[in-house]
Amino acid sequence: MIIPMIEVTSLIFALIAGVFLGTLFFGGLWWTVQKGVSSPYAPLWFTSSMFLRTAIVLGGFYFVGHAHWKRLLICLLGFIVARPIVMRLTRLPRRLHES
Repeated sequence: MIIPMIEVTSLIFALIAGVFLGTLFFGGLWWTVQKGVSSPYAPLWFTSSMFLRTAIVLGGFYFVGHAHWKRLLICLLGFIVARPIVMRLTRLPRRLHES
């Protein structure tokens, strides 16, 4: 089965969008934890961040998928791939782990 070039391009954009949404979601989570643990309003930080991040990601999935299950699936794959990338980029240096 040959896939048309336009469909391949839309799947590549869906993958990139998924990675972007995942980076935004998991990077936002990391940022929230950094700010929230030292804040006197921690429940407000965590709750509002969760709702905002979830709304952005769901809106992004809706926009990217647009009733095409293949694009939605590829976008989800990109979202999942973004998690280990963000974890690696936000990891503490080894010296801090050992002490």
